[in-house]
Amino acid sequence: MPSSSVVIVSKCTIYPERSSTIKSLRLSVSDLPMLSCQYIQKGVLLPSPPLSSADLLSLIKLSLSRTLSEFPPLAGRLQTDAVGHVYIVCNDAGVDFFHAKAPHISVAALLPPHDRDIPSVYRRFFQYDSTLSYAGHDRPLVAVQVTELNDAVFVGCAANHAVMDGTSFWNFFNTFAEMATGAKKISRSPDFSRDTVFDSPAVLAFPEGGPSATFSGDEPLREKIFHFSREAIIKLKFRANNAAQKPEFGVPEILGKQSNDSWAVNCKTNGKITPVKDETTLVKKNPTAEISSFQSLSAHLWRCVTRARNLDANKTTTFRMAVNCRHRLEPRLEPLYFGNLIQSIPTIATAGELLSNDLSWGADRLHQNVVAHGDGTVRRGVKEWESNPRLFPLGNFDGAMMTMGSSPRFPMYDNDFGWGRPLAVRSGGANKFDGKISAFPGPEGNGSVDLEVVLAPDTMAVLENDFEFMQFVS
Repeated sequence: MPSSSVVIVSKCTIYPERSSTIKSLRLSVSDLPMLSCQYIQKGVLLPSPPLSSADLLSLIKLSLSRTLSEFPPLAGRLQTDAVGHVYIVCNDAGVDFFHAKAPHISVAALLPPHDRDIPSVYRRFFQYDSTLSYAGHDRPLVAVQVTELNDAVFVGCAANHAVMDGTSFWNFFNTFAEMATGAKKISRSPDFSRDTVFDSPAVLAFPEGGPSATFSGDEPLREKIFHFSREAIIKLKFRANNAAQKPEFGVPEILGKQSNDSWAVNCKTNGKITPVKDETTLVKKNPTAEISSFQSLSAHLWRCVTRARNLDANKTTTFRMAVNCRHRLEPRLEPLYFGNLIQSIPTIATAGELLSNDLSWGADRLHQNVVAHGDGTVRRGVKEWESNPRLFPLGNFDGAMMTMGSSPRFPMYDNDFGWGRPLAVRSGGANKFDGKISAFPGPEGNGSVDLEVVLAPDTMAVLENDFEFMQFVS
């Protein structure tokens, strides 16, 4: 499937339907480190619309224009003042829009059997390859590409990572889809306030011309989607919370024993968390005492990739997770705060420690770090960064690191533009290196998870043949 099969037909600028009432927003302590990260590249594969090409483009362009009116910073540009503070100037300069065609590419080719790698042609469905977020001083903060395929359409979005995190990105994308259905009023308005502990007078100094990427991006890589059903994740969670035990009963009984299961989600709308209502659920007095489903899955991957890398037993391994700080601060911030409001939690262990102990050991280390990341830890992290402003260290610097990004809680499959929910969610080539993992909700919902795993080819080959890992993959 040659990438040349994707042809750019046209390019234009889309402006907000209404002028911005916001003048500028200063980048925060959480925004500034992302200036050396590449633009986010995420998109959805949609069924073929019952529209002509002209009508499809007209609908998408109008919807994007209306959405930008609700997210005016995204139509702006970055600007650094004389002191060194970086702002989003909401000047209605607009975003890039590309129309592409790939009539020879079908859904069957884009969604191959699970034992195949992710088709590289996905990278042609996005703009701004290898573009650092610092470039937002001179170019749009968002670029949308609509690619018409043989029997589907792909809507890909590249967005400046110094301007927003995954929570804000998917709220923008959800609103974009909502506008396409004819909504007159959006259901989830972003919060543009900046009166938080993350708003700081600290200055991050840059060399002339801006920062460089913190990883090379030149090494050979393989990318695969590993799918984990809800039932498989429940089994992993049971093992993580019951050291040295294996579930001897079936999944229905395990389900009845679950408490505080963060994967109780609505089967129809992927990624939206709902309370567990099963009367048989046992409620623990201290819900944070239980290792979560996602921590269990992350620990499983950490162990298996570490084994596949064949590291020396004394080699220190690092598993880094990004956490949303909106609900960790006291008082809590608005869930739809616009921007980056994330911090990175690194958990370390030697390869020998990780592999000589069972799943519960590594899962508990991840769990304890996450639980400890409350209001005090968040505020200390801000103060520490202010004392030493620096860029986010994205990459695998010693061959033993893993970085988990995105979240299966994001409502990625709620992006119905009016003719059906997405067939798949995929990313471009941005911010990828050996050990980069992105978590997506599974397409069927109900707590399933797709892990987009990027590894060195030799490591991926070993992982694919690791029974302990693959027995939970479907």
